[in-house]
Amino acid sequence: MEKKWWKESVVYQIYPRSFCDSNGDGIGDLKGITGKLDYLHELGINVIWLSPVYKSPNDDNGYDISDYQDIMDEFGTLEDFDILLKSAHDRGIKIVMDLVVNHTSDEHKWFVESRSSKDNDKRDFYIWREGRDGQAPNNWGSSFSGSAWEYDEKTDMYYLHCFSKKQPDLNWDNPRVRDEVFRMMTWWCDRGIDGFRMDVISMISKVEGLPDGQVDANTGYGGLENTTNGPHVHEYLKEMNKRVLSKYDIMTVGECAGVTIEEAEKYASLDGSELNMVFQFEHVGLDYDEHGKWTARRYDLRELKKNLSKWQTELEGKSWNSLFLDNHDQPRIVSRLGDDSPLSAKAIATMLHFMKGTPYIYQGEELGMTNCKFGCLENLRDIEEINAYHELVDSGKMTREAMIAGIEAKGRDNARTPMQWDASENAGFTTGSPWIMVNPNYKEINAEAELKDADSVFNYYKKLVSLRRKSEWSDLIVYGTYRLLDDESSEIFAYERELNGRNLFVLCNLSDREIHYHNDAFSKANALLISNCGEAELSEEMKLSPWFAAVWEVLSFV
Repeated sequence: MEKKWWKESVVYQIYPRSFCDSNGDGIGDLKGITGKLDYLHELGINVIWLSPVYKSPNDDNGYDISDYQDIMDEFGTLEDFDILLKSAHDRGIKIVMDLVVNHTSDEHKWFVESRSSKDNDKRDFYIWREGRDGQAPNNWGSSFSGSAWEYDEKTDMYYLHCFSKKQPDLNWDNPRVRDEVFRMMTWWCDRGIDGFRMDVISMISKVEGLPDGQVDANTGYGGLENTTNGPHVHEYLKEMNKRVLSKYDIMTVGECAGVTIEEAEKYASLDGSELNMVFQFEHVGLDYDEHGKWTARRYDLRELKKNLSKWQTELEGKSWNSLFLDNHDQPRIVSRLGDDSPLSAKAIATMLHFMKGTPYIYQGEELGMTNCKFGCLENLRDIEEINAYHELVDSGKMTREAMIAGIEAKGRDNARTPMQWDASENAGFTTGSPWIMVNPNYKEINAEAELKDADSVFNYYKKLVSLRRKSEWSDLIVYGTYRLLDDESSEIFAYERELNGRNLFVLCNLSDREIHYHNDAFSKANALLISNCGEAELSEEMKLSPWFAAVWEVLSFV
C-alpha cells in the first residue's frame, strides 16, 4: 500500500462557464471562481478539476482549443488564472487542468496552417485522407452525429474529427505533435498547476490504416473500436510520463472511452509509468436503450452494483479507481438514480464516497442540484443534444416529445445549468442574462440556504469529505479492501471495507420503498460514522426507510 496525496484527496470539478459570473455578462469566469474559494474550503475538498479555460471559439464549450497557452476572453486573463492558482494554494487547494490534446479547434494556428496547402509544414499535424469514390475515406462516425470526416475544398481532401467538425483530430503519430504537446504541458506545470485531467486520452492513437468499423445500427456509422485504445496509446503515454509527468508531483487522470479492466491496468499501472487513474464509463451506459442515451430509462440497481463492484475488486492491488457519478457530460445523479430529494442525494453520496478510489464531486452535486425541465429545443445549448435531436427527430426515428424527455433525463445541459448560489434572481450566478437557463428550483435548492441548515445535503457532503480526509477512519476509507454484500437485491447497496482487521459496513436503501433488511453480515457496531436518518442502530432485523443510508465501524462478524 503506497500512500499518495492524490489517493487521499477529494476532487471538486468546476465547469467555469456555469459556476460564478463576476462581471455580469452571463458567463462564469476565473474571478468568479476565485471569489468562491472560501465556499470550497468550507466544503473541505482539496483539489479542483478545472474544465477547459483556454482560448476557444466555443463550438464545444471550451473543448475546442485555439490557444493552449492563453485564457478564453470570456473567462479572463492569464493574470486572473495566476491569482486563482495562488488563492487556491493559499487555502491548501490544488488545481488540476483539463488537458484536451486528442484534437484542437479548427481555429488553432496549427490547423490554419495545416489546411492551407498539402505541402505546408503543419499538414501532418492532423489526419488528412483522400476521399473514397467521392465519399468520406471510411465509415467512421462522429460522437456528435454524422460522419467523422469533413471535406476541405481547398486541398480536395478530408480531415478526421471524432467530435465536432470544428475539432480536428491531432496526428499523434507525428513526433513533432508530441513535442509540441509535451512542451505546452511543461509550460503549465512550471506555472504551478497540480495535474491534468486528460480529455478522451484513450483516442490519441487510431488503428493503423484507418479501416472501416463495425456499423452501429442506431447511427449508421462505425469506427469506435478503431479510435479508442489504439496500437500506440500506451507508448505515447509512457513517453509523456517520461518527458513531463514524472518530473513533477502532480495528479493525472485519463478520460478513457471504451476502456476495459485490462486496459485500465495499463493506463493506471501502479508502477507509475503512465497515469494515476482513469475515468471509465461502463456504469454510465447501463440505463441506455436502443436510442443510446436519449431515453428516460432508469438504472437497474443490480446491474449498477455489479459493474461498480467489478471495478473495485478487479483493480485491487493493480490500479487506482476514480469514483464519480456526476460530471459535465452526465445528467444529475439525484434525478437519474434518486428521486430529486435531499434524502436520496445523501444516500447516493454515501454509496459512492465509501468506496475505494479518489471521489469526484461535480459542482452543485453537494447541494443536490437536479436535472432541469428544458421544455423545448430553443432552451438547449449543447451541440451533442442539438445534433442528436435533428438526426433522430427529423428522420422520424423518435418523436419530438420522446427526444425532449430523453434529453431532460440524460442530456449534458442538465449538468451545465448555472450553479445555484442563493434565492435571488438567476440564483445569484449572474447579474446579467445567463448563457443557459437557470433551473427553476433554485429558490428551494441553493448554497446560501444549505450552509445555514445543519441537515442539508451540503453539510452531509462536508461530513463525508471530512471522514475521508481528516478522521480516525481515513486510512480505512481510502486504502481498505472492498467486498460487495447482498448482490442480488434490487434495492439494497451494501458493502464492507476492511484494513488491518478494522471493518466498515456501508448500508444504503436506494429505493423509495421501506425495506425489511436481514443483517447476516455483522452483529456488533463499534461506532456510527454517518447516517442520513438520525441515530441508526445496527441490528439483525432492520426496517430501512426509503433512501436510508448509514455507515458503521463493526467489531465482530456473524
